[in-house]
Amino acid sequence: MELIPLLMFVAVGVTLLTGYPVAFCLGGVALIFAAGGLLGGSLSMTDLTFLPGRLFGIIENTSLMAVPLFVFMGVMLEKSRVAERLLASMGRLLAVFPGGLGLAIVLVGALLAASTGIVGATVVTMGLLSLPTMLRHGYNPGLATGLICATGTLGQIIPPSIALVLLGDVLSTAYQEAQLRQGLWSLDTVSVGDLFVGALVPGLILVGMYLLYVVVISTLRPEQAPAMKREDANIEGGAEAVSLLGGLVAPLLLITAVLGSILTGLATPTEAAGVGAFGALLLAAFGRHLDRHILRETVRSTTRVTAMVFMILIGASLFSLVFRAFGGDETVEHLFDALPGGVLGATLVVMLIVFLLGFSLDFMEITFVVVPIVGPVLLSMGVDPVWLGVMIALNLQTSFLTPPFGFALFYLRGVAPPEVRTSQIYKGVIPFILIQLTMLGILALFPELATWLPGLLYG
Repeated sequence: MELIPLLMFVAVGVTLLTGYPVAFCLGGVALIFAAGGLLGGSLSMTDLTFLPGRLFGIIENTSLMAVPLFVFMGVMLEKSRVAERLLASMGRLLAVFPGGLGLAIVLVGALLAASTGIVGATVVTMGLLSLPTMLRHGYNPGLATGLICATGTLGQIIPPSIALVLLGDVLSTAYQEAQLRQGLWSLDTVSVGDLFVGALVPGLILVGMYLLYVVVISTLRPEQAPAMKREDANIEGGAEAVSLLGGLVAPLLLITAVLGSILTGLATPTEAAGVGAFGALLLAAFGRHLDRHILRETVRSTTRVTAMVFMILIGASLFSLVFRAFGGDETVEHLFDALPGGVLGATLVVMLIVFLLGFSLDFMEITFVVVPIVGPVLLSMGVDPVWLGVMIALNLQTSFLTPPFGFALFYLRGVAPPEVRTSQIYKGVIPFILIQLTMLGILALFPELATWLPGLLYG
């Protein structure tokens, strides 16, 4: 009986290798094992009676309403060329300084992360727009590609992030289960807003570390990150600079409106997502990039992503239900108790599992499958839910970069010029992987970086 939950994980892994959609892999494996359990007498129908309630709970979850709204905001900003103008403006302002183009990539990547939260869109957009320019002006291909991949993954950690929305919802449920296991009936809660606020400081520190790396490289090895000639940057006097700064104001106002309303408590993340979606429409309209075609493509993309998210969530919910019916919770708890090092050892194992799974699974699958299973056990051992959520988000961000299977590497490889070799992309991301691992270690040593601001704002 104790082996059945582990066999379920093995079966899911084997099924995923066939290329079948993740949602149906999870749901199909769960149904097959449930049917076997019913026929073998190890399960009863009462074990499955909670499924309708779970499905209705998913549909009625107000926190998850933020997903289509944030996706709509990101896709609209991408298709209305707001991101393109932002990158062009920042690049022209900073390009005349050594490493200026690299600094522009980092800053724009952070801003796009805060406005779109979509890793693939950010990497592809910056790869198409900035990589040819950086190569043309003498940037080292490894440095250029590493910068684009690394900053593109900032959408995992800098709010408003879709990954944080999903993590926040799953961790909220896990945290309540952990408290009930401890016999606590006056339940504390953790919200998506808590996770947004908790991720803000680590995300900004990570951006600062990227900027510092570019400055160090451009100082020690200026040939790898040369400055553009002023005439190439096409900046002629203060008027031009002011004009370029104007391209930065609108996205910054949108980001301020979304994040500011959450941080100040004026709006929930779902309400702020509505503000962001409407703001993206206004920016597209003012930029004269809002027409029927763009609106139709944006709605279609949003619908596809949202449908995928909810189908994975439904499949994962069914998998989790059957997993627990077979005693999977107790199996995981026994495994963690047997690990050396107590809480530290269990946390390290979970982080390693998340990191390895990030090579082959998207963050949504990991969030919906792994976190509901290991989350209650870790949280019942005293781990802070906000800190755990930010650590998982940072970990997933690192796995997006790690060769040979990092998703960001494939995104960039698809749009990079033919002269850029895959080996150069792999070498280029290594320093940024080390930076992210360093940030992960810093956050592990100083959990207050994630917990201080939520405690200050929300008590």
